[in-house]
Amino acid sequence: MENKSLETSVRFLKGVGQAREKFMSKLGIETLRDLVSFFPRAYEDRTQFKKTNSLIIGETVCVRAMAAATPQLSHIRKGLDIVKLRAVDEVGALELTFFNQSFVKDAIKPGETYIFYGKVEGSLTRPAMINPLFDRDDARQEHGSFISAKEGMDAPTNSTKTAVTGRIMPIYPLTAGLSQKIVFTAVRNALDQCGDELPDVLPVSVARKYELCKVRYAYENIHCPDDYKALEIARKRLIFEELFVLIAAMKLLREGRSEKTGRSLTQPNWKEFFGALTFTPTNAQKRAIDEAARDMVSDSVMNRLIQGDVGSGKTLVAAACCFMTCRSGCQAAFMAPTEILARQHYVSLVQLLEPMGIRIGFLTGSLTAKQKRDVYGKLSLGEIDLIIGTHALISESVNFRDLALVITDEQHRFGVNQRSMLTEKGDSPHVLVMSATPIPRTLALIIYGDLDVSVIDELPPGRQTIETYVVGEQHRKRIYDFVRKLVGAGRQVYIICPMVEEREAQQEGSSVVFAKEGGVTPTSTGNNPTSLLKSAREYYEELKKDIFPDLRVALVHGKMPTKEKDAAMSAFTNGAADVLVATTVVEVGVDVSNAALIIIENADRFGLSQLHQLRGRVGRGEFESYCVLFRGAGSENSRERLEIMRTTNDGFKIAEEDLKQRGPGDFFGSRQHGLPDMKIANLASDMFVLQQAQKAADEVLSLDPMLEAVENRPLARQISRVFEINADRLN
Repeated sequence: MENKSLETSVRFLKGVGQAREKFMSKLGIETLRDLVSFFPRAYEDRTQFKKTNSLIIGETVCVRAMAAATPQLSHIRKGLDIVKLRAVDEVGALELTFFNQSFVKDAIKPGETYIFYGKVEGSLTRPAMINPLFDRDDARQEHGSFISAKEGMDAPTNSTKTAVTGRIMPIYPLTAGLSQKIVFTAVRNALDQCGDELPDVLPVSVARKYELCKVRYAYENIHCPDDYKALEIARKRLIFEELFVLIAAMKLLREGRSEKTGRSLTQPNWKEFFGALTFTPTNAQKRAIDEAARDMVSDSVMNRLIQGDVGSGKTLVAAACCFMTCRSGCQAAFMAPTEILARQHYVSLVQLLEPMGIRIGFLTGSLTAKQKRDVYGKLSLGEIDLIIGTHALISESVNFRDLALVITDEQHRFGVNQRSMLTEKGDSPHVLVMSATPIPRTLALIIYGDLDVSVIDELPPGRQTIETYVVGEQHRKRIYDFVRKLVGAGRQVYIICPMVEEREAQQEGSSVVFAKEGGVTPTSTGNNPTSLLKSAREYYEELKKDIFPDLRVALVHGKMPTKEKDAAMSAFTNGAADVLVATTVVEVGVDVSNAALIIIENADRFGLSQLHQLRGRVGRGEFESYCVLFRGAGSENSRERLEIMRTTNDGFKIAEEDLKQRGPGDFFGSRQHGLPDMKIANLASDMFVLQQAQKAADEVLSLDPMLEAVENRPLARQISRVFEINADRLN
């Protein structure tokens, strides 16, 4: 029986309470299980001790020193208190200043020795620290003695559980209302309260074979490491466990669906289909169509991912599958994440398939009640062969006469439940999912482990290589002149902003700002003030009135009413607008062959894969095309990221770099792909452990396919808990 203490609310933990419970909830921490599994994002080495006469300006170290006098508290003005004191060791003195920490006056006693940790400032003859962390020395020694290090420098042991100096200190992700000390103390208390009942899901035989440490050792040393060796041992165990659970779950899903009997469709007259095309498909497209067709004529349910770079022609594969389904006398459903993308697919598929007698319908939330009822009726009677739409397709009112194929585009934007809700409207229909987000093969095997994967690795003839430039503010006038030149030549331009309006940046604060549409990854702003962030509404007004008053400028973003948004998109698509100012709502599905330039403002705010998707909005026609990335005054890392965009147009290479830099938890920008975020594993750097975990999962499931053995039951429960699917089967 699973111990219920792990499910205890953090509210009842000492030092948390109702107020801090709300802050922790923002970080996904609800229970003690969540808290002990809230792993540090980094570590700070606070083990280096120095004497006051050997300090170096700018370094961050620990100094053991005695308070030479009573701390002096000064009230400078309202909202500003300063506490000052001098601490001394046997060779010199250290000046200490604490801003707005009046408690220090009573916390530090004259004549007592403390460990101070902070950045050394001042001068070599008069070193100082501002707002250092500190522990009382004799309190630390109650828990363990100090040992001597080389060159006369002392280094403390790590036996004190709550000390914040003289140890390797975990650094946690935070939110407003929480500090590192609050989180660390809460985690420490949770570890103590859980005792020997920490979440242990690895079968004993697996832990023994792969030489993994005990679960208590792992959790203790991931949060409170004794040393770096202990930290590495703990990390290996927890990384292995996380990947092992994920891989085992994917294998169970694959096995579960392979047991289902599928609809065996008939091979159509492919000459009719290919003869209707106005272009020659690439070999990669033909290969993907062939792979899908083989699935659909078999007795098993097709679950296939079509993955390809921007503009590789995935929609043609979807069209072929719809053609085959409808020629077999069945119905197909094609679900897209946005109305813009759904309408794009509707227009292109109507042009291709309706001349062949295939009846196509369209269903989105923006239709009138009467229009929806008309679609519902025709679907249930079988008078629509192919329905294209958004989430509206999963509403209870939608019923099919004979649904045999479900297609979802931009798969990562749909949750597992949304996909299953649509497939449940048919009798074990075939499933085709498409993604224009190139995914590194390693990640694809994990994330889409329950799917067969077809990769379209060729671009159709005529697709342009897009010249990409990374520029700063000093080039803005030159870029505006380039916009005029292109528009004068008859071309069109996208300008992408990271947010809809200025107040979003003010709400988020200046240190971390990210777009509300499209899952832009938060990044450090460095010296870039919030006011420099481009918001679509304000920037649109500025461009229209002051910069391009003689050009036709349109605006589109996700908060606009559907009719206004459609009107703006139609104007740009039809050539009635020269410049389209937009948020990432145009990231996918917008196909304007006349667009030859995309300008992305505050490009360092976006993930690489998203930048690549946005860049793919141009170069879709015969004209030479360009992408301009305006960088902010961000970190060196952001400059390196943008340089990757400048040097390659290969989406898969970009995805590999994105994965390395951001990790899988941020790769999709949201958790809507239906899988848990990686708490500790990094699929880009933990390849060896990944291979071990794959091998272990194969071994366990080959001997116990249903995870019914006693030692495998914790694994089964963990899979059920994490994925919240197949609960009946796995419990």
